[in-house]
Amino acid sequence: MSENWRKAGWAGAAIGVIAAGAAAGVAVERITVGRGIRMKARLALDATGDYGSLRGTEGSCRAEDGTELYYEVDELPEPDGRKRRLRRKAPPEPTVVFCHGYCLSQDSWHFQRAALRGVLRSVYWDQRSHGRSMRGLAQADGEPLTIDQLGRDLKAVIDATTPEGPLVLVGHSMGGMTVMALADQFPELVRDRVLGVALVGTSSGGLDEVTYGLPSVGVGALRRLVPGVLKALGSQVELVEKGRRATADLFAGMIKMYSFGSEDVDPAVARFAERLIEATPIDVVAEFYPAFQTHDKTAALQRFADVPVTVVAGDRDMITPPGHSVVVKEQLPAAELVVLENTGHLMMLERPDTVTELLTGLLARAGALPAAANVGAHGRSTAGSAAQPGG
Repeated sequence: MSENWRKAGWAGAAIGVIAAGAAAGVAVERITVGRGIRMKARLALDATGDYGSLRGTEGSCRAEDGTELYYEVDELPEPDGRKRRLRRKAPPEPTVVFCHGYCLSQDSWHFQRAALRGVLRSVYWDQRSHGRSMRGLAQADGEPLTIDQLGRDLKAVIDATTPEGPLVLVGHSMGGMTVMALADQFPELVRDRVLGVALVGTSSGGLDEVTYGLPSVGVGALRRLVPGVLKALGSQVELVEKGRRATADLFAGMIKMYSFGSEDVDPAVARFAERLIEATPIDVVAEFYPAFQTHDKTAALQRFADVPVTVVAGDRDMITPPGHSVVVKEQLPAAELVVLENTGHLMMLERPDTVTELLTGLLARAGALPAAANVGAHGRSTAGSAAQPGG
């Protein structure tokens, strides 16, 4: 343990470089705004919006290791009378399945969910150890988390919520990797049922080369240390969580720096993102991190070659930089690639109208959107959200 904590000290110093920009802004804020006032401001922001409040028909299913996975289904309103009887004979309508990212939950799709309610059947679920899903039982037994396992979890959710009928798969960050892992392991499902795919701020591999906005010097050493540091921190959950609460201002600054690419993000939306990330315990963060370093599903992208694909990137994303989306485009030349200007990693929250519009366009191309559908963004746009088509 002492060796791990020694490594934690070295890595902590390196990670301090990451925090420097955030800390500078926090220091200025501390001069002018007292801690009590900042706390009241957070509480006020929590009460401002209804972000994350949308709920659907609740359910759960079991993953292969027995982990209970929580999901919600937004069903279409059921027509009555003669139309109801006719619909029962019709083939199943398309379902959109949303997969969230690392340290988030299904609620991260709040704006897109608001736009699609009543228009298209949609499924939202919490990845294992995230949101309302159970902590991974295999991980509790010491089994390393893998992206392949997340792909099998997604298959369990699909089997439980949508055993038949056409699908559109939407994944952000880790959720996009989950979609790739599903395709890799269940190619027949993609071939027979998937109409389209949206890959938002994600990567097919090479994450072990990401610098997270740090100078290249020393990044290699930091990467080698981080897994051990996280493991050490994960063994002291209560102590670390107290530390996170005590340094909430700095933590919030780091979240904003790595989540968004612009300065004009709605403070209530920024606080919502902070709450989502805060809800992920440090031992879960530690559990999942190593899987990203070995993730490689570039070959699996070919499973999507025959369906419409939309790839969305943020030009200021330091978690999954836009070059990773370019790699996906290179593997899928027919895919639509859009790079959003002045946008960071949580683009579905930072640019809700634009992401919803791109998703709606994909649904239309895939033939999944009813002809009479009128999808509104139901979200707050921010300035500078121009999109740059990438071929």
